[in-house]
Amino acid sequence: MSKVSADALIQLAKQRRSIYPLTKDLPISTARVQEIVHELTLHTPSSFNSQSNRVVVLFGAEHEKLWDFATQRLKAIVPEENWKPTGDKMAMFRAAAGTVLFFSDNTTVNEYKGKFPPFSDKFPIWASQSLAMQQYLTWTALELEGAGANLQHYNPLIDGDVQNEWNVPADWILDAQLVFGGKGGEAGEKDFKPVEERVKVFGA
Repeated sequence: MSKVSADALIQLAKQRRSIYPLTKDLPISTARVQEIVHELTLHTPSSFNSQSNRVVVLFGAEHEKLWDFATQRLKAIVPEENWKPTGDKMAMFRAAAGTVLFFSDNTTVNEYKGKFPPFSDKFPIWASQSLAMQQYLTWTALELEGAGANLQHYNPLIDGDVQNEWNVPADWILDAQLVFGGKGGEAGEKDFKPVEERVKVFGA
C-alpha cells in the first residue's frame, strides 16, 4: 500500500461541508451508498469494540415518508403564522434523495456497562462518540463521491414514527439524520475562530 500523508486527511476534512439544497439526482448508485454505510459500520471505532452503532438507510419514497412524519409532528407544535420557514425547511429535506438514520443500541450499551462496572457511566458517552465518528465518516465519504449532505436532529420528535414505520427495535435510540442527494448548490462561507485560542501546546 502506498504511503498517504496526513495532508490527504486534512484536505478531506476541509472538503466536507453542509450542503442544504439537495436534489434526487444522486451522482452515485444506491448500491454504492449501501456499500459505504456497510463498510463504515464495520470499521468505525467503538470503546471495547462494543459495536453499538446501528443504521437505517432510506431512499426515494421511504425517505420522503420520514420528512412527511417530521412535517406532521412539527405542524402540531409550530403556530400556523410561523409555519412557513419550518415548512420550507421540511420541503428542502424531502427534496433530497435519501436519509441515513443513526442509532445507538441501548441493549449493547447496557451489556457493556454490566461487563465493565468501573466504566459503566462512560459507555453511553463512548457510544455517542462512536456514533458521531460514523456520522462524520459517512458524511465525508458521500462528499468524496460527489454527493452533498447535511446532518439533522429531529429526534425524539420522530422516534415513534421511525420505530413503527420501519420496525426499528425499541432499544435503538435515534441520534441523527444525515440527509443526502445531488448538490443543488454549494456551501456558504465558513468563519473560523483563531486556532491559537483553541489549541494549547506544551513541550514542543
